[in-house]
Amino acid sequence: QVQLVELGGGVVQAGESLSLSCTASGHTSTTYTMGWFRQAPGKEREFVASISWGANNIYYTPSVEGRFTISVDNTKNTAYLQMNNLKPEDTAVYYCAADKTYGNPSAVVTSNPEYWGQGTQVTVSS
Repeated sequence: QVQLVELGGGVVQAGESLSLSCTASGHTSTTYTMGWFRQAPGKEREFVASISWGANNIYYTPSVEGRFTISVDNTKNTAYLQMNNLKPEDTAVYYCAADKTYGNPSAVVTSNPEYWGQGTQVTVSS
């Protein structure tokens, strides 16, 4: 079993930046691919970004393309989400998620990942 712990988040004004991190602990002898999802009040949870363990496959939802950057440091079992030029519509609880790679360094998280962090609030005021 692996545990995901998110750090970062907070309250910022529109146009500002925030950085989130997600560190995996526990059964880390297995490699994992990681991603970020978010859930705004009254809305369903949605995909934000994903990155393969080998960092050769990276995907973003269109609304964050060019503003958010996902990265991973496998030596630290940590994924990051750098969020620039934040908008009020980015306000949500952000969740880190992970799936096992099963030996495929190009794999990315599925639409329903096996492991989830506890979530961290990001609030962007106008």
